[in-house]
Formats: sequence, structure tokens, C-alpha cells
Amino acid sequence: MAGSRLPRQLFLQGMAAVFMFAFASLYTQIPGLYGPEGILPARRTLRPQGKGRWQQLWETPTLLWEAPLLGLDTAQGLELLSAGAPCWPWVHCCCPSCATSSPTCCSGPPTCLPARQVGQVFLYFQWDSLLLETGFLAVLVAPLRQPPHHKQAPQGRVAGASPHEGLPFWLVRWLLFRLMFASGVVKLTSRCPAWWGLTALTYHYETQCLPTPASWFAHHLPIWLHRLCVVATFLIEIAVPPLFFAPVRRLRLAAFYSQVLLQVLIIITGNYNFFNLLTLVLTTALLDDAHLPAKLGNSRRRRTPTSWPKALLAMLSLLLELAVYGLLAYGMVHYFGLEVDWEQHTVHSKTTFTFHQFSQWLKTVTLPTMWLGAASLAWELLTAFWRWTQVQGWLQKFCAAVQLSIFGTATVALFMISLVPYSYMEPSTHGRLWTGAHRLFGAVEHLQLANSYGLFRRMTGLGGRPEVVLEGSYDGHHWTEIEFMYKPGNVSRPPPIVTPHQPRLDWQMWFAALGPHTHSPWFTSLVLRLLQGKEPVIRLIQNHASGYPFHKQPPTYVRAQRYKYWFSQPGEQGQWWRRQWVEEFFPPVSLGDPTLDMLLRQFGLQDKSPPRARSSSNTLTQALHWTPGRPFKVPSSSD
Repeated sequence: MAGSRLPRQLFLQGMAAVFMFAFASLYTQIPGLYGPEGILPARRTLRPQGKGRWQQLWETPTLLWEAPLLGLDTAQGLELLSAGAPCWPWVHCCCPSCATSSPTCCSGPPTCLPARQVGQVFLYFQWDSLLLETGFLAVLVAPLRQPPHHKQAPQGRVAGASPHEGLPFWLVRWLLFRLMFASGVVKLTSRCPAWWGLTALTYHYETQCLPTPASWFAHHLPIWLHRLCVVATFLIEIAVPPLFFAPVRRLRLAAFYSQVLLQVLIIITGNYNFFNLLTLVLTTALLDDAHLPAKLGNSRRRRTPTSWPKALLAMLSLLLELAVYGLLAYGMVHYFGLEVDWEQHTVHSKTTFTFHQFSQWLKTVTLPTMWLGAASLAWELLTAFWRWTQVQGWLQKFCAAVQLSIFGTATVALFMISLVPYSYMEPSTHGRLWTGAHRLFGAVEHLQLANSYGLFRRMTGLGGRPEVVLEGSYDGHHWTEIEFMYKPGNVSRPPPIVTPHQPRLDWQMWFAALGPHTHSPWFTSLVLRLLQGKEPVIRLIQNHASGYPFHKQPPTYVRAQRYKYWFSQPGEQGQWWRRQWVEEFFPPVSLGDPTLDMLLRQFGLQDKSPPRARSSSNTLTQALHWTPGRPFKVPSSSD
């Protein structure tokens, strides 16, 4: 069996890059989101409750409890952690020998977890949970020491490699399986008519949070092609993931390339920040050393004559591979009624099974997929044990046994923990799950070591994407739109390319537009900060003075309107969007307005006692006050 040292190294380097993108993006937004003058000040989330220090740290695990010891408030502590996390990739760029060392990835979870604890609604995305869970796995995958590169061991293994090293990396493959399989399943269990009718992609490119310029072109592709792409999505997300554990190497590679294709297409047609890059990093668990560029002397191997048992095994593998491909093709044609119309050069498709049939199928296969994972993990454990038997020297053998015991136990425990959130997608299986797994998951649930996933559960905006447009005025009669940098607003502006940055306020504006403003309490705080002219919040909307119409003086009044947006038609020149006014989203308010004060009290957002000023002599505080890219200062309403 081919080794996985190179894929593990690629995984760790990819994780370092993803951490850099994620925390560099978050760092620039912390003052506006969580600062004392931000939308949701972080200082409100961490308040001592009279518990012991260690109990408090266990129940709410975050290093931000210790920020006051450094003379920092909660938001500044979060800035310090977020600023430090992206530095590790630069360390191993300058020092390649650190590329696979533990510190490179150990900085991720201690930063992810504190951010999640105080991040509130702006950090409640599934990819934030995925980043945290993957970060914990990266700590286990990272080797305890750097193995020598110049020595070659028997069976193609690197000399000095520990027998346990493949075990934590298997958890990455299991995480990828849970992510993809659940994401495909929830699209059908949600009973969303767009997914069941195979029309989801006729709306998706237009109604997703932050489209790209390619989204406009993808939206205008033929409808039959959109429907066929939905079928392909179900194939890649539901039928292909079990192949992650296939004994035939070419099947795993085929599964790898199908996942890469899906993620690349999503990156091209949508701004999903670091999420798809993180998913691509997870797919490295499907690779092996033989498939990556030749290193460690692999290119110098001589081909040896193949014995007849190996030739027979290769033939059987090929037959199994062809049988799997044939079964997948048959399933697509049978369950989605694929028919080729040669006269019109189209492919007709429709869902030929019912929700009840799918529910029964899911009830049948959920538990076997868990057993599939357990069988694959058992094989990894046996392989690790066999490698341990090959270790020479009693001291080395003892050390390897200790490491194998620790990492083997941790791998099995994490697998058991992950079964609980994985089974959420099928309630009856969740109820039949071993009670020990439930107890183990409940003991560490607050650490978010394992999470449930299910992306794009339902399609929104089937009658046009709802969009909230903020407006400001000095007299209450003449209103000026406040344009955001990234979300749709001006119909003549092309959609931007934002990846891997995530403008979290723009994302939440998309969610806010799906319901009344009372479902998004933070929106009232946003209106307050705009009336107050708070620069950190305004910089979330526009970085340059020319883009913000009230950069000289805050508006006296602010309101919000709800519009419906559609992509323009190919013949319309100079426009990317069409829009139509729907209703008032947020009433006109000013500072001291009873309506605004009532909403702030209702949501607990009113500014009470301001935080005590800290000494500016604190070196850390002075360093954090320097933030690049502050091109303008908006006068406060109190100036």
C-alpha cells in the first residue's frame, strides 16, 4: 500500500494557508464587528459568573479570559490572537523544515475556539465550525518531529516515520465523507421543491450571497444543463463519498477528482471565502505518495516483473472499478430519468423517486456507512500495528507503542464522537446509536471537536433575491443609498471577486433580507452605529471616503428598504442587475428616536456604561491601535 507522508505534508501546508486567509480576513473586521464601537461588542459575551477559574475556562474554553492580565479588552485580545495565527505560514515559508511541525497548525484551534466563543452571529457559519474541527485534526496529524528526508526504509516508508502517523490522517478522510454525504442528503430531506425538481441551479447563481462575474454567465446557461448539473451534484455528494474508503486505489482517485471538480466550479461561480479551499485541503486525504510528484527517490525505482497473483489482483480491481462506474451510470439514468433528445440536442431529467422512498433508503444506509467507517478505521489500526512490529530496537519499539496507544485511542474516540452529529440527518439511526457515544459526545460537545454539516439545504429567493438597501438623509426627505463594497446594490456594478476574504457584514445582510429586521437584532445596532458615525463600522461598508456618502458628517436619519434583484438579460447593456422595490425593511430613525431606543432595549443592545479607558502606555494596546488601511475618519455625531 502506498504511503501518505506527502499528502499529510500537503494537508498541513494547505491548512496553514487556510488559517492565514481566515484569520487575516477576520482580523481586519474585528474593530467594526466586536470592538467597543462595533456592532456587537465582544466585551458583552465574556462576563465572570462567580465560578472557579478552571471551571469557567472548561465551560467557556477561550484564552480571552486572560486578556485583562495583558491590559487588553476582549476585542483587543481577539485581535491579538487573530493577528498571531496568520504568522505561522510565513514562518514555514521562510523555514521549510518547519512546514510539517506541530506549531504550524497548533495555532489554529486556540484562535478558532476563542473567536467562536465571542463571535456571536457573525461567526456562526458552518465553515467556521469546519475550520475549528479540521484545526484539531491538524494538531494530531502534524508529526511530533521532522523525519529525515534522505533515508529510505523498506516498503517505501521514510526512515524514522512513526507507525501511528496514518491514524489521525484517516480522520480527515472521515470528516470529508461526513461533510459531503450530509450536504447531499440534506438537500433532499429538506423537501425543498427546487432540489427535488432539479431546478435549484436555475436560481442559485442569482440568489447566492455574493455572486461572481461568472455567476451571471452561469445563470444564463440552458435550463436542461442546469438540471443535469443538479443530478451531477447529487452524484458527487451522495453516491461518490463511500468510494473514499474503496480498497481500489483508482476509485479513490476518481472520487478525489470529482470532489476537486465540484469545489473548483463553486469557487469560480461563487464567493464562499475560504470554505472551498478548506474542502480542497481535506481531499488530500484521498491521495497517496505514489500519485503525487516523485520525491524521496520514488522516481528512481525500477519496474519489476509482475507476478501472476498481482496480475490477477489487478484484473479483479479493474473489473470492480468498471462495475462501480457502471452502477453509478445506471443509478443516474434510472433515478433521475435521463433521456437524450437528439433532435433538440438536450438531456431531459426528472426525479423518479419519492420522498418516502428516499427516507427509507437513508434509514437503510446510514448505519452501514458508520460500519463502513469503522471497518476502514479497523484496517488502519491493523496496518499501524503491523508497522509497529517492524520497528527495530526495544527502546524505539516501546516509544512507538506509547505513541500508537495514545494516537490510536484518540482516533477511535474522535470517530465515536463524530457519529453523534453525523447521525442527526437520520433521526431513527440517531436514537439507536450506542449510548456510550452520546455520553462521550455530550462531555466534549462545547469544545466542538465534531459538528454536523449540511450545506445549501434549501434554495431561497425563488421569486427574485431579496436585498436590503440602507439609506441615509440629513432632512428626512432626500435619501441617499449607502453602497456596500461587496453585496449587490448598484445595478450597474459587476459582482466582485472576494475569495478567500469573507465580508461578514455583507453575508449577514443577505440573511437579514430573508425575514423581518426583528429576526436580525444586530441590524438595529448597525443603524445606531451609522447614526453615530462610528468609523470601525463604516469601514466594514466602505474602505474609501469616496464610496461612503456621509463621510463628512453622519446622517441624521437612517432607514432600510427591501428590494428584489434579478440578473439582467444578455441584451441589456451596462447593467448586471434589475431590481424592484418591495417594502420598507426598517423605519426611518434618528438618535434619540423612541422606536430606535425601544428596539435597542428589546434586544439588549443599548450602550450602558462605556468601558474604562486603559493606559495608552501598554505596548500591546499601542501595537493593536496601528491598523493599516484607515484612509478616512468619519466625524462622530458627538464631535
